[in-house]
Amino acid sequence: MREDVQSLDIKDVTANWVNAAVLQSQIENRIKALADLSHTPLFFGRLDYLPTTQEGRRFYIGRRHVHDAEGDPMVIDWRAPVSQPFYRASRKDPQDVGLRRRFGYTGGDLTAYEDEHLTDPSEAEQTSRLLQAEIERPRVGPMRDIVATIQPEQDEIVRSGLSGTVCVQGGPGTGKTAVGLHRVAYLLYAHRERLARTGTLVIGPNRSFLHYIEQVLPALGELEVKQATVDDLVGHVEVSGRDTAAAAVVKGDARMAQVLRRAVRSHVTMPTEPVVVVRGSRRWRIPAYELEEIVRELLDRDIRYGAARDALPQRIAHTVLVRMEEAGEAPDDRVQDAVARNAAVKAAVKAIWPPVDPAKLVLRLLSDAEFLAAHADGVLTAEEQATVLLPKPPRSVRSAKWSAADAVLIDEVTDLVQRTQSLGHVVLDEAQDLSPMQYRAVGRRCSTGSATVLGDLAQGTTPWATASWAEALSHLGKPEAVVEELTAGFRVPREVIAYASRLLPHMSPGLAPVSSVRESPGSLDVRAVADTADLDAAVVGACVESLRNEGSIGLIAADSRVPALSAALAAAGLPHLSPGEETTAEARLTLVPASLAKGLEYDYVVLDEPASVISDEPDLRTGLRRLYVSLTRAVSGLTVLHAAPLPPQLT
Repeated sequence: MREDVQSLDIKDVTANWVNAAVLQSQIENRIKALADLSHTPLFFGRLDYLPTTQEGRRFYIGRRHVHDAEGDPMVIDWRAPVSQPFYRASRKDPQDVGLRRRFGYTGGDLTAYEDEHLTDPSEAEQTSRLLQAEIERPRVGPMRDIVATIQPEQDEIVRSGLSGTVCVQGGPGTGKTAVGLHRVAYLLYAHRERLARTGTLVIGPNRSFLHYIEQVLPALGELEVKQATVDDLVGHVEVSGRDTAAAAVVKGDARMAQVLRRAVRSHVTMPTEPVVVVRGSRRWRIPAYELEEIVRELLDRDIRYGAARDALPQRIAHTVLVRMEEAGEAPDDRVQDAVARNAAVKAAVKAIWPPVDPAKLVLRLLSDAEFLAAHADGVLTAEEQATVLLPKPPRSVRSAKWSAADAVLIDEVTDLVQRTQSLGHVVLDEAQDLSPMQYRAVGRRCSTGSATVLGDLAQGTTPWATASWAEALSHLGKPEAVVEELTAGFRVPREVIAYASRLLPHMSPGLAPVSSVRESPGSLDVRAVADTADLDAAVVGACVESLRNEGSIGLIAADSRVPALSAALAAAGLPHLSPGEETTAEARLTLVPASLAKGLEYDYVVLDEPASVISDEPDLRTGLRRLYVSLTRAVSGLTVLHAAPLPPQLT
């Protein structure tokens, strides 16, 4: 198929160079989408329909559609309607499928297959060994797709319609990230033309996470989906400063949107002088009270500040044209445009509705106590206002050390001035950590589209982490979204998730623990180190032990402990990677600060000093959640080392 596309000659089928360029770009993208991936089989399953349906046809299911030289299908795309029973058919509901076959591969070579006769009552229902083997397969390199192992409850979310927003609550290892990415791939298959026009975006918590997941969609043939963090979306200014936790919480509060709205609209001044337009020998006068009526009408329409400012000169010009017509003249649209550009009209617009620079406005709010008080009155308390005020105001926007929360405020003002362009679909992962103002920033990017929101309330590790999905979805502008919960865990071993779940009653009492479906219980080893001075050496020793196993190794530690452990690994001659760097057969050990562990997974995890993970955080709840995240990154085994006493919530 790729060779067929490469052989296309477009010289005689394009009318001009623009058409040729567009068509050539589409051909190049198609060639990239059809590129072979090493060790990735063309198909992973087969469906044999009953003779009375689908003419008894047999379909091979794969990551992409494949046809022969005559155009007849050889492999059916997993997203096609005919492939759906591969994921949902059961003995209770065979969906006209007589046989479902799964294929097993090793290094790209077909090594096994497994049949399920869904309509044979004599065949006992049992867990698929190939399915279990695929789930247990060691993790090396970036995240991979799960098309061969999608479960029925996951498939329902993946194939839900484009028009609705879906929120997926799922504990560690339930596959929520993979479900979100495969949902994008499905929507691009089912609504390609629409999403090609409007665009799709995956939003992750940090660059390390985005690097980890970036190969999933290309493996499914989807190359046009963009990836970004929330900080990337609101990058109107360079972020070089940091807020205190208290200041960040107030700046991230949804009430700040009302303060900013008031501040923007405060720039509008009611006219006190008439506008006199001179055209030829005639003078046309619009009194101040009529100008005020125009201004109030625009304010009442509640349109963007910039759009209203653009409309004001046209409204004034239209009033002048009415005067001209009443005087017996016959002006046309060109006259109205000329009047709108008249110096007197432009001067009036500048005085009544001056331009607003978002960064300058936010800087003034955070620097000028009186200006802030005027617009935060009745919204923020005096204490909250004092919290967000800069102790040492900068001289200008350029010299300001903006924080990440400041950038979100600037983005809010930017949208108040000029509408943010909406995309067709947005996937928001690790959503539980966003502030209300960050939710608003994301919501602006899908105001006319839909979203897939992924997260786990128990893993919220910011002081402003959301308490409920209903609240978060309201800030996102999608209160009607359906909340789905995934409770079956496919990644974290049973013994490990049971140990980590001891923390749940102390940090998220309303959430049920994840139920692991892994047959392998995994390994859990909690070791006490007698002397703090020996802890680094003990951690290095545990890493050496873990490296004897197949797969990736993650050494997770409190951020404050990372420099010391990095030095200890180097002294022991153990090369290690940083989060975001791709693991290989030669480099399988990654040193991960606890603050960056979210969303990542490793075959074996060595966790250093749980008490330090908690104490690094501003409060106990956040610390416990950070520890919960760190404990649940392991796929096969977890080793916990501690010199200080274990947190009482774990014992």
